[in-house]
Amino acid sequence: MKKVLLGAAVLAALAAGAVQAQVPADRSIKYRQSALTIMANHVGRIGAHAKGERQLTPAQLELSAQVVQDMSMVAFDGFIEGTDQSSGATKAKPEIWKEWAKFKGEQTKLQGETPKLLAAAKANDIKAIQAALGGVGGSCKSCHDTFRAQ
Repeated sequence: MKKVLLGAAVLAALAAGAVQAQVPADRSIKYRQSALTIMANHVGRIGAHAKGERQLTPAQLELSAQVVQDMSMVAFDGFIEGTDQSSGATKAKPEIWKEWAKFKGEQTKLQGETPKLLAAAKANDIKAIQAALGGVGGSCKSCHDTFRAQ
């Protein structure tokens, strides 16, 4: 049932992303912030599990890793021109749109790291999970250092 709900949520997010160019800036900002918040929450769950602070079942671990991967694929649909800091409550720097190719490279890097986390979670391999979390976290940090206002 959880996979069906997750699948429905992902399809809805993908459909929403397809029409982002027609969505007002404030809704586009909320869209991406929501997806990134969900992703961060699930990275946190996996991180707590990897540190021994929280025990996740193998199914919960896999589901959280799947959510991280799915959100990495849809969150960036909310970054449309005109949704920088001047258009609402966002920490997105205008450099995103000035250095679009570099920003897309950061997105691609994250999307290359999340399958490693999912594979490690499916294997329930704590060392691989820790390594993969490092890759995902490093990718997030790299993008934030350049494109997110503190």
